[in-house]
Amino acid sequence: MLEQTKKFNSAIKLYMFQTGTLKTKLKYIKMNQSNEDFEIPVPWFLIKHPDGDVVIDGGNAIEVAIDKHAHWGAVVNAYDPVMKKSENCVEQAKSVGTNILDVRYLIQSHLHLDHSGGVGRFPNAIHVVQRLEYDYAYNPDWFAAPAYIRKDFDKPNIHWKYLNDKKTDFFDLYGDGVIKIIFSPGHSPGHQSILVNLPKSGNILLTIDAAYTVDHWENKCLPGLVTSSSQAADSVKKLRKIAKETNALVVTGHDPDAWINFNKAPTFYYE
Repeated sequence: MLEQTKKFNSAIKLYMFQTGTLKTKLKYIKMNQSNEDFEIPVPWFLIKHPDGDVVIDGGNAIEVAIDKHAHWGAVVNAYDPVMKKSENCVEQAKSVGTNILDVRYLIQSHLHLDHSGGVGRFPNAIHVVQRLEYDYAYNPDWFAAPAYIRKDFDKPNIHWKYLNDKKTDFFDLYGDGVIKIIFSPGHSPGHQSILVNLPKSGNILLTIDAAYTVDHWENKCLPGLVTSSSQAADSVKKLRKIAKETNALVVTGHDPDAWINFNKAPTFYYE
């Protein structure tokens, strides 16, 4: 039994990838701040698990690297993607030995354009999303509409699994405590963060866009885009409590200074 446990644990790994960067303005990342240029990473994550690999988001869609203006349109004026075609999530997943047919789940933190690049790319994956987020993506408020590229997620033959905000909070994906999905709205109505419990590294909290940057995490500013400022603040408060209770390493969503300090795939990983 002990040997089986060791083999199970050794098979669990967290890889941190990046689908290029976005050139933008500081005010679009940190609300009410300056118009100075600011460039942010676009992360996504892959978890190797004995019961099936799990992709989290997938970053920018490959179409962004092919023709960003055709795929994103006027959004490029505010968020200009810098991405090589080889940086798409499918090729990156293959670089760490993942067979795309074997990916069991794709967790969508939310459906914004820089997080929906994995939708439909892993043919057998169950796509896990908050029902609130899925519905909102099809009918967003005017100020949030540019953040949703419908052709990224409105695709045939997608197996969606809908979570239901507070009723499914802390949803344990495999029932083994390794991957828990946390409802963290505010940046978008159905945003969710992920707590990963690794055998050696311990807990790692992927805030995704519930906290773009360390400044958001430390309550020094709000994200540049929110659907509810009060929910965004409450979600950070909730996640900070979780991080403290679990002694988790905190990974913010798009902080260029913090991002450089993490172990990056494909060479490095957390286990």
